[in-house]
Amino acid sequence: MELLCNDGHEVVVFDNLERGHIEAVDPRARLIVGDLRDPRGIRDAMKAVTPDAVVHFAAYALVGESMQTPMLYFKNNLGGGLHLLDAMLRADVPKIIFSSTCATYGQPEVMPMTEALPQRPTNPYGESKLMFETALRWEQERRGIQPVFLRYFNACGATEKYGEDHEPETHIIPNVLKVALGQAPVVPVFGDDYDTPDGTCIRDYIHIVDLARAHILALEKDVTGPFNLGTGTGFSVQQVIETCREVTGHEIPVEMSPRRPGDPACLVAGAEKAKDILGWKPQYPELKTIVQHAWNWHQSHPFGYARKS
Repeated sequence: MELLCNDGHEVVVFDNLERGHIEAVDPRARLIVGDLRDPRGIRDAMKAVTPDAVVHFAAYALVGESMQTPMLYFKNNLGGGLHLLDAMLRADVPKIIFSSTCATYGQPEVMPMTEALPQRPTNPYGESKLMFETALRWEQERRGIQPVFLRYFNACGATEKYGEDHEPETHIIPNVLKVALGQAPVVPVFGDDYDTPDGTCIRDYIHIVDLARAHILALEKDVTGPFNLGTGTGFSVQQVIETCREVTGHEIPVEMSPRRPGDPACLVAGAEKAKDILGWKPQYPELKTIVQHAWNWHQSHPFGYARKS
């Protein structure tokens, strides 16, 4: 949103603010408070705005929660997505950029992960995203819409204005930085017995500015289909913690906990397609830079959006 506004686009946000913050809506954008699970609400908004394209971020995104309450994820991520798609079709909106996920692949057999891999999700979160991808593919074939699936790896980092503030917070970098801020005693590490060099999960961490740039490129270019978004380099949970220690200068103690159900051992992107077709190149591929930008934001917003320092 911030980068779209910077580039001069007219942006309208449709959000129920259930797990978000009104302070995170760029003041240059127009906000319509509504819920995708309300079909009339999104139909009316789409008809009133008649956008050139839709960028669809709205979803529940907690793997552990999806394992505990799968129906919550199918009702929101799939059901809400279908209401959005129906509203687009009724208003003749031709293009959608869908915020998908590498979780649609499940535990891949080869690394790095390319778009040609089979999609076999290991949790309802990934399954709900894949099901909406499938719906979009069929409507592309039958009705000619233009869907783009941007399959994120681990989104992280911050701009000067906007950063991560979730409740509950499940992303590792904000949770590690909470310890450095004195807001938590230890960092929980879920599993140290994976088949990785140090036993902790490996992920591909991608800066939110780089993700945003990929969305803008996908909007501007005549493209459809899936694109992985990652740096192609994986870092373990232990490496992330060590980097946070280096950036913050804090000791940051850890506490080992059992594995979380549905967590694959290693997920690293093969993003050559995005580079070749979209002309996309990560501006901030270094983990230390990502952590530094996040640390800067959390220091200026130690309690998130609601209560700044």
